[in-house]
Amino acid sequence: MTEPERVGGGPFDDEPAGLDGESAGSVALVEVPEGVVLAVTGPLDLAGAPKLRRTVERAARLRPALLVIDLTEVTFLASVGMAELVRANRDLRGTCSVHVVASGRLVLRPLELTRLTDELAIHSTLADALAAG
Repeated sequence: MTEPERVGGGPFDDEPAGLDGESAGSVALVEVPEGVVLAVTGPLDLAGAPKLRRTVERAARLRPALLVIDLTEVTFLASVGMAELVRANRDLRGTCSVHVVASGRLVLRPLELTRLTDELAIHSTLADALAAG
């Protein structure tokens, strides 16, 4: 059996894949006129949380006025993922405004149960989050 071809050569190429062999998700950084949007896809769990942390740190170096973490395409939100949302909010306080987009039950319900909706600025759409910044 041959191993799959690896693309790239970065230090994080050996991150675990999901249980079904698919990618563990991704975090894309997109600069917009209002600031920076981090679009998270897939599970935000033990494999995805470090990606979010690194991308938040990268975004912070851009010194945006607004950072939006878009969880619209997240398929699972673990406690470690929620911890990274809180970390981003607290670490960037005073530097930029952090807003989270969460609309689906899979993501919004854990945030409500842990009362993080009281601490984080949650919006149902990306447009609302960008306008609130």
